[in-house]
Amino acid sequence: MSNLKDIKRNIKSVKNTQKTTRAMKLVSTAKLRKAEEAARKSRVYALKINEVLSEIAYKINQYGSVANESKFFDTDKNIEKVDIIFVTADKGLCGGFNVQTIKNVRRMIEEFKSKKIKVRLRAVGKKGIEFFNFQGIDLLETYIGTSSSPTYEKAQNIIQDAINDFVNGTTDKIILIHNGYKNMISQEIRINDIAPIEPPKVDQIQTNSLMEFEPEDNNAQILDELLKKYFEYSMYYSLIDSLAAEHSSRMQAMDNATNNAKERVKQLNLAYNKARQESITTELIEIISGVESMK
Repeated sequence: MSNLKDIKRNIKSVKNTQKTTRAMKLVSTAKLRKAEEAARKSRVYALKINEVLSEIAYKINQYGSVANESKFFDTDKNIEKVDIIFVTADKGLCGGFNVQTIKNVRRMIEEFKSKKIKVRLRAVGKKGIEFFNFQGIDLLETYIGTSSSPTYEKAQNIIQDAINDFVNGTTDKIILIHNGYKNMISQEIRINDIAPIEPPKVDQIQTNSLMEFEPEDNNAQILDELLKKYFEYSMYYSLIDSLAAEHSSRMQAMDNATNNAKERVKQLNLAYNKARQESITTELIEIISGVESMK
């Protein structure tokens, strides 16, 4: 009898869990629609500004750099120290979303260390911060509450310190890593070397591009504004894209959890019915045995 009570209690517990995971799936689905649209629109702008800066880098390498901004296009400089900015979620229950980002950050750390290059980490998102703190790995800057509600102003604050260190010569390279939105059922790791800016290969240059532009000293102010927008929007897009991927991953994880809970309830119901049948059979045998003993 106690076994029947335990099984019934487990069935109730699993059903409650199923209700929770189903609700979380619905919430993530609703949030994903909005985040997906924002990521889609942001991606168009991000790709275009990347293309423009990449082509300018090509022209500067061809005809000489603008004096005040040459550092951002100096790809021949010896790399001794790297800033890695990585984005994870503030919340869990989203499958392997955070694990994939952390795994790639650790891989890059090992690669740079093998080349005797120092690495500094700037962490966005509670889950990534908690992991590296637990591992005893130092984090230069941490940002909690940003990845779950990204804004352009927050992106500016994150990237500005990294850019200042790059300009001052404290670091030689800045890398952005985040798990990006691919579609509703998949995500992909995106690694963006935002500084120095790599020029495109010759076969990648479009015929209707900016290649007629020749950098001159009086273009320094325009280029400065363009670079500012490029760095800030690269960071902002990483936050937006990561949020869409997070909702997508959580929606999948909660859907799988709901299905698993449903299957578990079926198994427990079978176990309950089997135990109940065994209990009834035992009682019948005891009654029959009692009647036979009275004859």
